[in-house]
Amino acid sequence: MVSGAQTAGWTDERVETLKKLWMEGLSASQIAGQLGEGVTRNAVIGKVHRLKLSARAKPTNSTPRARPAARPAPRRVASPSSAGMSNMGATAKPRPAMSSRPQTMGATALAHNPEMETQLYVAPVVQELFIPEDKRLSLLQLSESTCKWPIGDPLSKDFYFCGQHSLESGPYCEFHSRRAYHQVDKKRR
Repeated sequence: MVSGAQTAGWTDERVETLKKLWMEGLSASQIAGQLGEGVTRNAVIGKVHRLKLSARAKPTNSTPRARPAARPAPRRVASPSSAGMSNMGATAKPRPAMSSRPQTMGATALAHNPEMETQLYVAPVVQELFIPEDKRLSLLQLSESTCKWPIGDPLSKDFYFCGQHSLESGPYCEFHSRRAYHQVDKKRR
C-alpha cells in the first residue's frame, strides 16, 4: 500500500525538500523550479496548505522594489489668443490653477454651494382646489371620466382623489391639468 506522502508525485524526500525550502523563505514558484519534474507552483501551495506549514522566514529576495521616478509636471503652452502675437512660439511659465472656490478633499457631492441655491427654480405656491368631502373619491370609485389627481399622503386615511369631471384629453380636470402640464416657455422665464 502507498503512503499518503508518496501519492501524486510527493515522495518523502520531496516533502522534506519542500519543508526545508519553505522555511528558508523561498516562494512557491522557486520551490517548484527546484523540485522540477512537473511540480507546479499551485501543487507546492496545495501541499504547503495540506502540511499546514504557515510560519516561514522572510523571502530571500526581499530587496525593496525600485519605485518609478515621479513624472515631471506637463508644460503648458499659452494659446495664441491669450499670449499675444509677440509670444507666438514661446512656451509660457506654468501658472498655478486659479479656482473660485477652495479645494476640498473627500466626498463633495453634498457640499454647500451658494451659487447653486440662486439658480434653483422654485415653483410658485398654488392653492389646492377645495373638494367637498362628499365629492372626494377613493381609488375604487375612480372612472374614466373622473379626475385622478391624488391629494394627501397615500398612507393616511385622509387620502383621496379629486373626482371632478376630467378633460377628454387627459386624466385630470382643467385645474389639475394646468398644474400637471407646464408650458416650457413659462418655466424658463
